[in-house]
Amino acid sequence: MNKSISPGVLLLNQVRAGFISRGSTLHRWCLTNGVLYPNARQALMGGWNGPKGALLRELIIRESGIVLGGDKKCVG
Repeated sequence: MNKSISPGVLLLNQVRAGFISRGSTLHRWCLTNGVLYPNARQALMGGWNGPKGALLRELIIRESGIVLGGDKKCVG
């Protein structure tokens, strides 16, 4: 797990922006991949922070296309 990824509102917003920049939405990704949106949101916000939540968070981040590096976070 990438320890530099801090769950929270900022991460949720960055992921949503990442999907929008790719012409999609987080909701659409969830529907396509059989993930309940509330579960995805909780994983990104840190409310679901166990092993499964952390794996889902990493998958969503990767699929959204955002780039996270160190303390700098940017949509790319």
